[in-house]
Amino acid sequence: MIDSHCHLTDPRLFEQLDDVLSRARNAGVTRIITIGTEPADDRAAIELCRNRPELRCAIGVHPNYCHEVEFEAVAQLRELQSDPSVVALGEMGLDYHYDFADRARQRKFFEAQIQLASELSRPVVIHCREAVDDCLSLMRGFSNVPAVFHCFTGTVDEARRILDAGYLLGFTGVITFKKSDELREAVRITPRDRLLVETDAPYLSPEPVRKVKTNEPAFVVHAAAVVAQEWGIGIEEIDRITTANVGRFFRWTLNVEG
Repeated sequence: MIDSHCHLTDPRLFEQLDDVLSRARNAGVTRIITIGTEPADDRAAIELCRNRPELRCAIGVHPNYCHEVEFEAVAQLRELQSDPSVVALGEMGLDYHYDFADRARQRKFFEAQIQLASELSRPVVIHCREAVDDCLSLMRGFSNVPAVFHCFTGTVDEARRILDAGYLLGFTGVITFKKSDELREAVRITPRDRLLVETDAPYLSPEPVRKVKTNEPAFVVHAAAVVAQEWGIGIEEIDRITTANVGRFFRWTLNVEG
């Protein structure tokens, strides 16, 4: 199984990285994609992947960090993305929940990054919180860019609109929460070739380990189990489906060598 989105550079995971990776392997999680959020973190993610064939990364400027970095950071992504460990750009997007950064600045960074992805034929990882309308509107000008809306926590209607636009949805342990009935309905309507499972670790620990303060890649199996239940198939089939989806979307050849 693959955790398609986590943050291994976060100190809560990085400071126990060997143990985190060992627990993942023991849980059957054999591939992991770690995500960069700003220039220093992007470089750290690339470095972390070195000599670890089971790891890949995506690099970008997260909307909640774009007020802390210069706009020139986007240009730096062009060079950084040439590293063989990089499989996507992002996470990028819009966050109207926290509004840490001015919305105009968020859109400026988002558009520049997706423009770069279009030029480089890269898939993108989208962070979209309370901003589906604006995200989809901006992305219409870049229909050639494959995208996954990671950590989807929106409505069924929003899920349909994202899927109708041709994008993927990434589901975290939030789908395991008791009050997440609408999210589980979103899982049910998602085509099998357009769903990824992820942890967003160290955030959002799933049931039945929700009391564990630090989420980690090993726990992606709990989200996968809920998807299996909603689709009425075995978790082994979920593993096969989501692994194939990761390989196709991120163009990561999933062979024994990594």
